[in-house]
Amino acid sequence: MIKRIVLLFMTVLAVASCSEKGPKVPVYAWTGGPGDDTDQELLAKFKDFNAKGIDGLMYSGGHDPETYKRVGALVKEAGMEFHTWIPTMVQGRNPKIDTSLYAYNRKGESALEKPAYVDHYKFLCPNKEGTFDFLADLYGSVAAVEEVDGIHLDFIRFPDVILARGLWEKYGLVMDREFPEYDYCYCDKCTSDFLTQTGIDIKTVEDPSQVMEWKQFRYDLITRLVGRLSKVVHDKGKVINAAVFPGPSIAKKLVRQEWDKWDLDAVYPMNYNDFYLEGPEWLAPITKEEVAAVKGEKPIYSGLFICPKPESKSKEKDPENHGLLPSEIETAIRGSMENGATGICLFTPERMTPEHWKAFEKAIYIDYSKKVSD
Repeated sequence: MIKRIVLLFMTVLAVASCSEKGPKVPVYAWTGGPGDDTDQELLAKFKDFNAKGIDGLMYSGGHDPETYKRVGALVKEAGMEFHTWIPTMVQGRNPKIDTSLYAYNRKGESALEKPAYVDHYKFLCPNKEGTFDFLADLYGSVAAVEEVDGIHLDFIRFPDVILARGLWEKYGLVMDREFPEYDYCYCDKCTSDFLTQTGIDIKTVEDPSQVMEWKQFRYDLITRLVGRLSKVVHDKGKVINAAVFPGPSIAKKLVRQEWDKWDLDAVYPMNYNDFYLEGPEWLAPITKEEVAAVKGEKPIYSGLFICPKPESKSKEKDPENHGLLPSEIETAIRGSMENGATGICLFTPERMTPEHWKAFEKAIYIDYSKKVSD
């Protein structure tokens, strides 16, 4: 009897403790694997994520549906949603992809043979039917897996025609205009379709960056591709969402993403302030723009870029090792939530230090619902 009373008392205390925390901010996280981890190791990691406040994973595990079946079952057992995080336009050499499907820059160079910036920037052309066929088969096969809740698109864009300001020094560039080697896609199909549609031969234009119709043409190519992929995924009974650049003002300027017009169930803007040489307070105005862009009709999950080594951030030259410090976590989450975000998404839980988790736990249990900006 005494044991029962003690157990009952402990249960009441646990419930009271949870209720004292108040409503929790919905939290997703980008992560991947599984590598050589056993089921037991994966399950332990996923349970730890969930215990720390993560509600769902955007999981990168390659192209094999069997991987997502295995991992998805473990994520579900741990109490989280499971979305498959698979790059879209960026595809390495693959026997399933004809070499003619890759995008070409203004200099006439193939992204397969001479990718921009880094070797993995092998972008497909969104205007080729073969590109859609490959992606529809890929996402359709993964969406058919019972354990999968949704498809998460990434690199659903053109290469960065202008890099985020925080990356200029890393690549030794001053990107004050659109340079030919980073400007895509000028394949025969794109340029001929544009000529037919507008009467403009873009190859003869001295400065294509000044032709608004040409910008819109490429925005529309990505928008139409997303719409077609959305139908494939929805036909499998699953949701579709995407990681996008901020804005969409920044997204349009840097990577040709007019994502406010996309047929998605949710949007995950990568609001990585350090990449734009901004502090954590920047998440407030950029989130406000994002929520307004979709007229509040779609969930916006604000992506947070975490600093993996806070103690050495000031000495770290590579901006991709920068990110939010523990002391900046609440400011970033508050700025996102008070300006209409539905929740947040971490990049990545593996980059979180114990100090990050402590600040995070406090921040996700604050009630921001009464403070949404007008």
